[in-house]
Amino acid sequence: MKHFITISLFLLFISFNAGSQKVFSVQYRHQADVKVYVVDYRHQADLCVYKVDYQHQAGSNNGNWFFVDYRHQADKTIYFVDYSHQADVQIFFVNYRHQAGWINKAKKHWFF
Repeated sequence: MKHFITISLFLLFISFNAGSQKVFSVQYRHQADVKVYVVDYRHQADLCVYKVDYQHQAGSNNGNWFFVDYRHQADKTIYFVDYSHQADVQIFFVNYRHQAGWINKAKKHWFF
């Protein structure tokens, strides 16, 4: 029984962390957990983001995002702002999964 509880807690922990990059884009700023701005160049970004095709590919706060269809499925809600000074985090969309990740680790807390 003791092992069952330990294994159950471990699996719960893994499943919680594995999907921590499921995001939903909300329509209004006040609905968002994080306000993001998409920059034109990689060197301007706090976070490089790669949009994965499947939910199980979502990372654990490493920039591999899966956009869910419904708000209740998301771990974080985001709102795309019009100006960089309005953003909590500035992002740059990359073309390859291995390019994703934090550039400014001081902002990493926004996605925990």
